Amino acid sequence: MNQKIKVATFALTATLGLFLSACTKQQTTQVSSDIKTQLIKYTDDSSAGPTSNYYYKNGTANMSNFGTLSNGQTSFDGDSQGRTGIAKAVLTYDEFKASIGSRQGTPLKPPFYPHNVKVAISFSMTGKTYHGYLWNKSHSIADSLLGTLSYTSQYNFTAGTRSQNVGADQNGGMRAAEEIAENYWKAHPNTSETISYMTAPIYKGNEKIPRGSIVDEKSSDGKINVELVIINSAEGYAIDYNTGTYTKK
Repeated sequence: MNQKIKVATFALTATLGLFLSACTKQQTTQVSSDIKTQLIKYTDDSSAGPTSNYYYKNGTANMSNFGTLSNGQTSFDGDSQGRTGIAKAVLTYDEFKASIGSRQGTPLKPPFYPHNVKVAISFSMTGKTYHGYLWNKSHSIADSLLGTLSYTSQYNFTAGTRSQNVGADQNGGMRAAEEIAENYWKAHPNTSETISYMTAPIYKGNEKIPRGSIVDEKSSDGKINVELVIINSAEGYAIDYNTGTYTKK
């Protein structure tokens, strides 16, 4: 009788584990779907998003797809259509320290990088206007965080608007995510703690250029635990995310 109870208990535990795993996967898919819907709306509207700085925070980090990497290891993937996919790394202080003071490489051309043109983007947040190229070869995981390793794959780069890369005030967009990690290292010099960092570009259908990205960051001591959504748009410009061409509004 006791043996039967043990078997039944084991079976119930296993079933519960599968159920919880399925629920977590369903919740993750739903969250990603909600973010995708928002990104499509913001980019269709040529919007800088709710912060007016081309990013917003979306709760705690979701590391369910991170997998297993050792300290200092990276993973850069393309998707089934040859577009840049998920970039992952376990960041260390040594990589940050080595990159201080100078760029550690030359940005690689991401898949489907469009013909570049000069534009004038006027930012509602700052009242200033950026004059320069629309498209940047935007790191998924930055030079300042990963040093030379950030230049080992074209799949660590996407076609990002200038505003996606640095926001309206040079501290938004992807820079907002990078600065969270940078400020942690500055506050904890020579620490042995690590940061799990993951960037997932978000595409609409078969489009070649992402509408934005989800960046998840979590430090081993729990002091960083955040998800940011980055918006790949430019105020005043309607962008074709298949070709990278635009129409000025």
